[in-house]
Amino acid sequence: MAGPARPRPSGLLSKWDIREKVWEHLEASGLAEFPRPGSLQACGSLGQLDVFRRAREVKVDPDKPLEGARLAALQARKTLLVPTPRLRTGLFNRIVPPPGASKELLRRCATSQGVKDYSVPVGLDAQAQVDLVVVGSVAVSEKGWRIGKGEGYADMEYAMLVSMGAVQEDTPVVTIVHDCQVLDIAEELLDDHDLTVDYILTPTRTIQTNCKRPKPQGIMWHKASSIFIPVSSEMLGRIPILKTLRCRERQAGKDVTLRDEQPALANTTRAAISDKKVMAANTQARAAPGSAPVGQPPVERDPGNPKLEGSGTITTVYVGNLPGSLRVSELKNALRDLQVAPAGLSWQGAQHRAFLHYRDQGAAGRAVSSLQGLSLGGNALRAELAKSQRNKGGI
Repeated sequence: MAGPARPRPSGLLSKWDIREKVWEHLEASGLAEFPRPGSLQACGSLGQLDVFRRAREVKVDPDKPLEGARLAALQARKTLLVPTPRLRTGLFNRIVPPPGASKELLRRCATSQGVKDYSVPVGLDAQAQVDLVVVGSVAVSEKGWRIGKGEGYADMEYAMLVSMGAVQEDTPVVTIVHDCQVLDIAEELLDDHDLTVDYILTPTRTIQTNCKRPKPQGIMWHKASSIFIPVSSEMLGRIPILKTLRCRERQAGKDVTLRDEQPALANTTRAAISDKKVMAANTQARAAPGSAPVGQPPVERDPGNPKLEGSGTITTVYVGNLPGSLRVSELKNALRDLQVAPAGLSWQGAQHRAFLHYRDQGAAGRAVSSLQGLSLGGNALRAELAKSQRNKGGI
């Protein structure tokens, strides 16, 4: 069966070029909205894999498109391990289906809010034994090469599982995407520490990649390349659990000098972050400094953040499905409680939506993770980057 037309890179495009082409195609084809077409069908194919049927504990990313995969694991009565979104408050959360749990309860457990309500935290000392890893992807090749959203969380999560002894060299990795996200990727684009995949599930196909490229083998603080995940000061700042791990290993006498703390590695470090610079440049090109996206009202400036105007690129988060009775002050209080207060807020209560404006991309990402599925006034909120700035991964 022929799949839909897919964007194919011409020549050796960068990872960011490929991400842009895929995101633009998903948007233009109407495949970017939730629930994404074919997502439940592709996630349902998970149960047909022998590696899934044999697994007892399954790790699935917290992304909204993989909610069907989390549900499949729970319905099969497997233990579900879900990373804390962006690893901001810890490492992983574990959900064991309660005996006799109803279908409705399992469906709720698979949502982002259900993970918060029904899981228990898993720390660095946990005796976890993950039998299957399920990740999202922006693009993936039939050879198993994977391109994520560019933030490195899937790679880091896998490396931390290795460090915990929770995964082995032969632990299979599955990604679930739309057919149009399966395309040719030049092997030259891969870094040695990039996570590869063994199975690709789409709405129409199940692909076994037979990939032989080694997966990440853990965290090595001072490595700037190799099959160990490199760690930088910037990464420590956005992944708090790394600080805890680094402190433990320092106390154990291990060399935890970071790659960007070693002058000899300066050039290598610059090369390693070049792709992130491309991503930042593209984001700046998409959003005019100090202005709201086209079609949105001006920013309501926060008196506590007088430098918002002219402060550089603003990253905007869309929040939808707001209850009609909700007041802007109640939303602001919720944002403060979640520690994701924006620099500015554009309120469109009559349309049941609001736009949150952040000066920092990381803060915008934390807001999306915190707000997605949050219940306010009986409504489960919908949160994502505004249309022109959205980082899409998975189907």
